[in-house]
Amino acid sequence: MFRYFLNRLGQGVIVLLVLFTITFFLVHALPAGPFQTEKAIPEHIKERMEAYYGLDKPLGVQYVKRLGTLGTADLGASLRLEGRDVSEIISQAFPVSLQLGLVAMGLAICIGIPLGVVAAWKKNTILDYSAMALAMIGICIPAFVIGPVLADRFGQQWQALPAMGWSPLSPSYWLLPAFTLGLVSAAYLSRLTRAGMLETLNQDFVRTARAKGVPEGQILVRHCLRGGLIPAVAYIGPAFAGIISGSLVIESVFAIPGLGTHFVKAIEFGDEPVLTGIGLLFGILIILANIGTDILGAWLNPRLRSSR
Repeated sequence: MFRYFLNRLGQGVIVLLVLFTITFFLVHALPAGPFQTEKAIPEHIKERMEAYYGLDKPLGVQYVKRLGTLGTADLGASLRLEGRDVSEIISQAFPVSLQLGLVAMGLAICIGIPLGVVAAWKKNTILDYSAMALAMIGICIPAFVIGPVLADRFGQQWQALPAMGWSPLSPSYWLLPAFTLGLVSAAYLSRLTRAGMLETLNQDFVRTARAKGVPEGQILVRHCLRGGLIPAVAYIGPAFAGIISGSLVIESVFAIPGLGTHFVKAIEFGDEPVLTGIGLLFGILIILANIGTDILGAWLNPRLRSSR
């Protein structure tokens, strides 16, 4: 098992290298450079700025130099925000995105898993059909559509919740963006939980427990829940990383000062160090989330430990 996770970490390093390479060359393939603004910059000043940041060198030389700085854990300085390191920008903005992602994932788990358990328990009833219909709606409607609708209804028309801004200590600011982010994950979790619970409920040990007169609630919680949650657990890790990265759009909708604002502006400006830093951060999150999911899945299903 330990050797398996070491292999996964090694694969993660390769994934990060590929991710950095793709991001680097895609940013440099953008038609507009980092110093091409609406207000024309004198050519001699532009040349001095490019020389200062090393952008006057061949692309291959720039790539090797950036790769070397990353090897020393130096993400470089932002081209858009003069004098600010990328690590400083991430350290200030990432806690906001992380808090939003944790709340969204918590809402997704609290909504999706109970919904899937009830749907499996009441299979082929109105509760099952209603729960799966809601899940399908949540899957089909993208977050960037749900967000503006919720902000308009609850924030502007009804004035029940703040539609813009962020306060780390005020839950009223979290609810709308977190619900928007977590709705799709809740929908997938409900369907995966239902499928896992139905498979477990059809096992022989469940029929034996029912024949012995064990209460249905005890069967669900003590005998079926652990095995039935394995598909949902396998999804939670990548889903959490997806929620964090998906918050880039939602943060712009709700004017949240997280990584999303810096990411969007970095694309507009062609700020390669910021784009690379944020991209690598999300890559690390996805790798760690997948490894954490494997550990939790092995704890829930002992057969997975012997196969790795």
